[in-house]
Amino acid sequence: MAVDYLGHYSPDIQAQVAQLRQQGKLGAYLLKRHPQVHQIRSDRALYDYTMAIKNQYLRQSSPIAKVCFDDKITLSHHALGLHTYAARRQGNKLKSKNEIRISSKLKYVPEGFLRMLVVHELAHLREKEHNKAFYKLCQYMEPDYHQLEFELRIYLTLADAGEDPYQG
Repeated sequence: MAVDYLGHYSPDIQAQVAQLRQQGKLGAYLLKRHPQVHQIRSDRALYDYTMAIKNQYLRQSSPIAKVCFDDKITLSHHALGLHTYAARRQGNKLKSKNEIRISSKLKYVPEGFLRMLVVHELAHLREKEHNKAFYKLCQYMEPDYHQLEFELRIYLTLADAGEDPYQG
């Protein structure tokens, strides 16, 4: 089952992407814009990376209990990662914690894509819905947020088709 990662974009944009893909130029476009993949491979490194961004932009937000790469996240359902807010009762106290999970399939993508994903999930600490305030917060933390999201969606389209430009 192919997922339409670009379904929310205009028909003109979708046609341009389809034409570049048909011409075999889409992967080259991504490689030119983002020639290298990030070097964050462990959950600890991902946690440190995420906390550095959180501490720079969202110091007063709720704490994060866990940040990890997750083998169980399927790109077709959670293309941008997963933020969970777990509330558990322990005796008469209600304990809650925030977790951020990024698909393990995104360990070998450019740093800009990873940053966009982390920013997206961090924004959910303040804004639960994908509304205007949510995207404004994303752009505050990453000014190129929308361009990076678009390019990540191009990457996901190629990866789903077995044309991953970062898997030599």
